[in-house]
Amino acid sequence: MLFSSWIFIAAFLPVTWGVFAFLQPRAGREMALLWVTAASLFFYGWFKPVYVLIVLVSLTFNFIVGTTLSKKPKKSLLAFGLAVNLAALAYYKYTGLFFQTLDMLGGGYAIPQIVLPLGISFFTFQQITYLVDAWRGEAKELNFRYYTLFVTFFPHMIAGPIVHHKEIIPQFVKKPERAESQDLIVMGLTVFIIGLFKKVVIADNMGAIADPVFTAAALGNALTFSEAWLGTLSYTLQIYFDFSGYSDMAVGLAALFGVRMPVNFLSPYKSGSIIDFWRRWHITLSRLLREYLYIPLGGNRRGPLRRHANLMVTMLLGGLWHGANWTFVVWGALHGLYLVINHLWRSFTDWRLPRLPAIAITFLAVMLGWVFFRAESVTAALHMLRCLTGEYGFFPAEGMAARILRINERWYVLWIALAVVFVAPSTHELMKKRLALDIAKGVEEVGGFRLYWKPSQPWAVAIALMAGLSLLLLTKVNAFIYFQF
Repeated sequence: MLFSSWIFIAAFLPVTWGVFAFLQPRAGREMALLWVTAASLFFYGWFKPVYVLIVLVSLTFNFIVGTTLSKKPKKSLLAFGLAVNLAALAYYKYTGLFFQTLDMLGGGYAIPQIVLPLGISFFTFQQITYLVDAWRGEAKELNFRYYTLFVTFFPHMIAGPIVHHKEIIPQFVKKPERAESQDLIVMGLTVFIIGLFKKVVIADNMGAIADPVFTAAALGNALTFSEAWLGTLSYTLQIYFDFSGYSDMAVGLAALFGVRMPVNFLSPYKSGSIIDFWRRWHITLSRLLREYLYIPLGGNRRGPLRRHANLMVTMLLGGLWHGANWTFVVWGALHGLYLVINHLWRSFTDWRLPRLPAIAITFLAVMLGWVFFRAESVTAALHMLRCLTGEYGFFPAEGMAARILRINERWYVLWIALAVVFVAPSTHELMKKRLALDIAKGVEEVGGFRLYWKPSQPWAVAIALMAGLSLLLLTKVNAFIYFQF
């Protein structure tokens, strides 16, 4: 069941929220939250019922270990808890990659077919942070009902944002005031529709351009300069609107139940450096990698060489976290190298590029990185890069681009996407930072068209039009890109 599907929008969400709204004032918030927990487990099990058993075993194990750690903070128990979580993640996610690599090296091994539980990377890492905080004495929530909902809460469970127990569990305990609750509902519905529009109207149309290009590259077909760059640009826009759209929908859905989720995107393609990009892109993952990997490795406290090594290790593991393919490792290594170069530049000079050239160079570097992220193999990615250089010509035969890429009816969507990326405010800024938890550090609003939402008739009409257009295009259900992680 996807957020951008009729079964979710027309059945699951109205029933889940309607029963919650009925129970909360009559039976109390705890009973209403128990209903949301049951609905969340049903939502997760809709994809494959056995997934429910896997996640229940995982959260029960981690709750017991975390509770014990909060009372007796032993390193050996923490190590055991982390090992079990990482072993489960490695088995489900990386066993296939391990045997595939052995087979590539000539081992002749059969690659096992293991069903990857949806969202395992997200709910495993959320629970790892819980164990670490329990060991540090920073996790005091020992209520199994709240912990279960923290892990399984359907708005964030499948593809994030990666929430922190200290931010979410206290919100389960405290019921928002009536006026605040009403504001959250109105803003939540608004942001959900904005996210749905991003996914259905923009991301899916960009995917229709990008997919045939990368499929052709995977087959080794020669692509011209214009075809390769159009496909790369389209995927760059697709992944942004797909994932930021999902995050908006998650934030909006959580608000319907009186919960504020952390912001996950802040106009990342407006960044003037790779350092700034990682403060704005997938903010909850960046926070997790920084606080639970980069800083424990030593961060920048042990000299520049150690700092750069820590950056490379963090980004390599961050790349591998995204998927069981060497393309993600290369993508992570590339961004690690970008960050090292960025920090070296800042350490040697105070001079900064003007804003527009800095954004252009950063955007180009990110685009080239997405080639590895999207490609089916490293070989396909390298072939795509050769196509980007113009090795196979610059322009296709007349009319061929439109037939192959099917862009005639989608060309205007490309321009809309570029305008939203580089001119419009982020959803968080659009809502005047009133809905999502602001966890971005050192990030300021980027210049652009000053546009802010308010409960008014013009905005109601605009949101209604976005909702109507999105619903009209729900003829084909496309999974979110981050569902594979």
